[in-house]
Amino acid sequence: MTSGTDTVPPVDLPPVILVTGPTASGKSGLALALAERFDGVVINADSMQVYRELAILTARPEAEALARAPHRLYGLLPGDEPCSAGRWRGLALAEIEAALGAGRLPIVVGGTGLYLKALEGGLAGLPEIPEEIRAAARACHVELGAVAFHAALSARDPAMGERLHPSDRQRAIRAWEVLEATGRSLAEWQAEQGGEASPYRFARIVLAPPRAALYAACDGRFEVMLDKGGLEEVRALLALGLDPALPVMKALGVPELAAHLRGEMTLERAVAQAQQATRRYAKRQMTWLRTQGALTLDALASGVAEGGAVQDENGSLVRKKNSTLIIESQYSKSLSADIFNFIREKVLTPPG
Repeated sequence: MTSGTDTVPPVDLPPVILVTGPTASGKSGLALALAERFDGVVINADSMQVYRELAILTARPEAEALARAPHRLYGLLPGDEPCSAGRWRGLALAEIEAALGAGRLPIVVGGTGLYLKALEGGLAGLPEIPEEIRAAARACHVELGAVAFHAALSARDPAMGERLHPSDRQRAIRAWEVLEATGRSLAEWQAEQGGEASPYRFARIVLAPPRAALYAACDGRFEVMLDKGGLEEVRALLALGLDPALPVMKALGVPELAAHLRGEMTLERAVAQAQQATRRYAKRQMTWLRTQGALTLDALASGVAEGGAVQDENGSLVRKKNSTLIIESQYSKSLSADIFNFIREKVLTPPG
C-alpha cells in the first residue's frame, strides 16, 4: 500500500466504488482524487472511452492524470471492434480482481448506465430473436429513416424511446426486435437483469448537478475539446473509412464535425448541434439515474436520507442513504471531505 493512504480491511465481500453521473459532471476528476487518496485503480465504464481513436471528444483522462494513478480500460479497442456490455463486464471484472489482488481499491467510473448495472447485477437473459424479425426490423428502419423509426418506436415503447437518440440505429433496431419477438420492452428485460451478480460490496457516488449548470458545462467542454484538436481527431477517424453504423462513429460530436468536414454545414452550426446533442445525452443519463436499479435518485430526492440532506460549505446538497452518496453539483475539491468520509464509513469500515 502507498504510504499515507487509507487501507482496505479484509471483509467477506471485497469493496468496489462506483462513480457515476451525466457527462461533464466531473466524474473523472473525482475518480482520480479517490484513487490518489485511497490507493485506488480507476476502471473505465464509459462506452466511448474504450475506443483508441477518440481521446479528445470522449474526454479521456490525459497523460498527467494517467501518471498520478493507474487507469484501466481506456483506449483499449480499435473503433472497428464494437464493445458490448457483456464484453465490457468481463474486462471490468478482470481489472477489479487485479486491483484487489494488488491490494488496491477498485474505482469504476463512467456514465454508461447499462455497463454499471450489468456489473452489479449481471446481464439480462434475452431470448433468441428469430432472423426474420431481425431482418424485418432492419428493413423497417431503412424504409422509415432514423427519425420516423425512432418516433414509431417511442409510440410503442416510450421507455426505450426516451432512452435512445434517433441516431442510435443499432440500439433502436435492437429495441424494436425485442418488442416484436417478446411483446415486452427491452427496458423490462434489462430491469430484470438476470445472470450472476458480482461478488463485491458496492458503494456508489452519484454526481447530479442542476440542469442549467450541467448544460453550461456541456457547452463549455465541447469548445475546449475543439481547442485541443477535436476537429482533427474526427478528420483522422474519417480517414480510416469505418462503417458509419459503428458506435465510435456516433460518439458525441463525431456526426456533426464529420458533416462539417464533408462541407455539409458550417463549423459554427456543427458545434451548436454537437452541443445540443451533448445536452440531450446528459438529460438521458439523468433519466437513467433517476429510474434504474440501485443507482436510482428518486428514493433520496424524497429527502429520506441518513441524518437528512446536508449542504457543504459551497451550498452543494449532499444526500446519503445506505451505500449511496448523491452530490447535487459538479465535483469540486471542496466536496472532498464529505466524499472521503463516506468512503471511510461505507467502504473502509467492515460491515457490522
